[in-house]
Amino acid sequence: MRTHTRRAVLGAGIAAAGSGLLAACSAGSDPAGNGHSGHGKPAGTPGGYVSPDGPEVAAAEAKRGSGPVRKVALTATAARLDLGGRSVATWAYGDELPGKEVRVTAGDTLELALANHLPEATSLHWHGLALRNDMDGVPDLTQRAVKAGGSFTYRFAVSHPGTYWFHPHSGVQQDRGLYAPLIVEDPKEPLAYDKEWVVVLDDWVDGVDGSTPDAVLAELSKGMGGMDHGSGGMGHGAHSMGGREEPSPTGPSRMMMGATSKLLGGDAGDVAYPYHLVNGRTPQDPQTFRARPGDRVRIRFVNAGGDTAYRVALGGHTMTVTHTDGYPVTHAPADALLLGMGERYDVVVTAKDGVFPLTALAEGKKRTALALLRTGGGAAPDASVQPDELDGRLLTADRLKADGSVRLAPREPDRTLRFDLTGSMAKYDWAVNGKKYTPDQRYPVRAGERVRLSFRNNTTMWHPMHLHGHTFALPDGGPRKDTAIVLPGRRLDVDLDADNPGLWMLHCHNVYHAESGMMTVLGYRK
Repeated sequence: MRTHTRRAVLGAGIAAAGSGLLAACSAGSDPAGNGHSGHGKPAGTPGGYVSPDGPEVAAAEAKRGSGPVRKVALTATAARLDLGGRSVATWAYGDELPGKEVRVTAGDTLELALANHLPEATSLHWHGLALRNDMDGVPDLTQRAVKAGGSFTYRFAVSHPGTYWFHPHSGVQQDRGLYAPLIVEDPKEPLAYDKEWVVVLDDWVDGVDGSTPDAVLAELSKGMGGMDHGSGGMGHGAHSMGGREEPSPTGPSRMMMGATSKLLGGDAGDVAYPYHLVNGRTPQDPQTFRARPGDRVRIRFVNAGGDTAYRVALGGHTMTVTHTDGYPVTHAPADALLLGMGERYDVVVTAKDGVFPLTALAEGKKRTALALLRTGGGAAPDASVQPDELDGRLLTADRLKADGSVRLAPREPDRTLRFDLTGSMAKYDWAVNGKKYTPDQRYPVRAGERVRLSFRNNTTMWHPMHLHGHTFALPDGGPRKDTAIVLPGRRLDVDLDADNPGLWMLHCHNVYHAESGMMTVLGYRK
């Protein structure tokens, strides 16, 4: 259980250390968004682009400073895990699910030694961190993959506090047990709270009745034939899964049909997961978090799922939303939150007396995950409990405003890059601007620019779009985020300050959409 007793700490929060402050601005345009050049070698500098280990990256890292070194050892290995009444063979970090939390303080240097005991190559991506590019963990782009039996040490300055997590960027490994929270504490924490609860949500299929994520991808990659769940007719290429041949599907069919959600604009997901977990536990044997009546509890939510949005609520309580994706927002009350894959939210609640369900509804999939908050006596609720708060005041990112400490004065964009999200369930040919991902793709930016990313979702599925190494601002003073939901048929414009040189992935955080091709690269020009 991840429980941290905290004394009430007052003071001003760190405001965006080591990174630019963002705000939405009025429209600008630049057609230079479709360039592709180079050979995609991890340490290369194709076509005049900054190399992941180039001097520009080193200079940006030097500006972040070098604080106390926090050393961590991590092993990726095959493991048998108890999910709570169900034992599964999977891959994990050690023998825990989620993997053991890594906790540092903003200003520290993290040095993590990864030992790969898996039967195939792997990597580690630090989701949400603005870090040095050669530590971002993307094989064939920022580093060479960590081979089976090999090791790699990630070392970088951690400049900004917040709720983050880490996972592989290798095939569909993330949809096994390879994920863990990364909490960066604020040395000048402005929030006052007594306890902290890290809540990691996940959809689970690996090791259940012979299923694996690779087999799920192989099944999905065949498409639904005439059952078109999208648009954007493109060629359908063979799927390589990072150079490996597709496995033959094992276990029962996991393709989901008929899952719909008004919140998500229609089709809710591709995969029918047999289990949904909170902190690695099924609803039949949930984690119990203990506090005292009246305690102020900070809950850090992370959606580590592969294909599921979660609507979360704590029965009998109102949540005060304080952060999303690591950055502070103007505090807002909510009964329920919607988290797409990769998104994080921090909330504070004042615990009541009794036992209360923390329920995560798999949006559109008619399944739930569960944990319990216990501050007193009483019987635990049933595993299928759905508190009324799930249908109360629902807060989504577009309804939040960035805290003034992390908001820039408006600025016209120097460059606008358009990203049409294309593909369909019929062909399972997800892509960006009609082009499946290859490591040599480049959408050019230059250091110092205000860049607008204009997403146009031309499909009938929602896509949580994630940018590595940066945060962007949602429109009209909205929150700073690194992952944002783009609804079907909709356009979303977000602005960022180009302040972290390198080659940075931009992709859908549905792991199956990404691995089938819905990824591309922002590249800093020299």
